[in-house]
Amino acid sequence: MKILDISRTLSNDFAEWPGDEPFHYRLTREIAKGATVNLGAVTMSVHNGTHADARFHFDPKGESIEKAPLDIYFGRATVVDFAQAFLRAKEKHLITLEDLQPHIEEIAATSRLLVKTGRWSDSTVFPKRIPVIAADVPRWLQKNGIKLLGLDVPSVDEIDSKSLQNHHALAAAGIAIIESLDLNGVSRGIYNLAGLPLKIADGDGAPMRAVLWRD
Repeated sequence: MKILDISRTLSNDFAEWPGDEPFHYRLTREIAKGATVNLGAVTMSVHNGTHADARFHFDPKGESIEKAPLDIYFGRATVVDFAQAFLRAKEKHLITLEDLQPHIEEIAATSRLLVKTGRWSDSTVFPKRIPVIAADVPRWLQKNGIKLLGLDVPSVDEIDSKSLQNHHALAAAGIAIIESLDLNGVSRGIYNLAGLPLKIADGDGAPMRAVLWRD
């Protein structure tokens, strides 16, 4: 069985969301300096790298991440690949129903959808603009039984969005969110997904190690 790691590597070079807490790892004890062990410490935003959003992230009355049902993040998932379409059309910035409709059978076969756009290939450079879902997509996904949406970009909304309409629309449709996946080496199709968010009390989100595999 081949495991596909779809998590972004966290490093001190990782490009954080503008204004957010950067990821930083340092050794507080080193064998080379006489310590018994190497011992590391991390400071970071919970939204650095591949992560799950809790509803509390965008809704002060929403549940925090430790209360999220884990079964949402574990099970069969469909990957759709729009990387070539976005490569051909540089001005394309919306993921529309027209894009999704040809994949309806695969999408309806699982309750988790991962969208590959190919628009964020270098994790050390934060993208200036990202593809986002069209306003009518959350309801369409809900009608087709989707309970989780994951993307290979830092947000389901535009970078400069203040209303976060897609976050709210997905929440209203009962759809959980994973952001900043790394789908570069993944082809379209149906996989098994495991991507469990860390159990952080009162967290507005949590990093995860996400993987795919096929039986």
